[in-house]
Amino acid sequence: MASFLKSLSSLFGGRDSGGGAPAAAPKGDGEEYNGFIVRPAPYKEGGQYQTCGFVEKEIGGELKSHKFIRADRFASLDDAVQFSLTKGKQLIDEQGEGLFR
Repeated sequence: MASFLKSLSSLFGGRDSGGGAPAAAPKGDGEEYNGFIVRPAPYKEGGQYQTCGFVEKEIGGELKSHKFIRADRFASLDDAVQFSLTKGKQLIDEQGEGLFR
């Protein structure tokens, strides 16, 4: 029974079965920024929403993706989404395509 509940928790945004970082919310359409796509994916952790997202870009016909998770948490999902977009854009400005190395 305990393993069933753990699996169910994992399915609905709990920690993954490997004990690593929580699973991120499904990626949405995202926002284009300087030739990249920033997809916010905050997830619920400790009653708040954790900053998380993906930066993606097609390079040489292949879609490259970089997942980021930050310590910032928000009570509102909308606030977490907006901050995740901001952090993704900051990563692009700082590292550009170097994110995918």
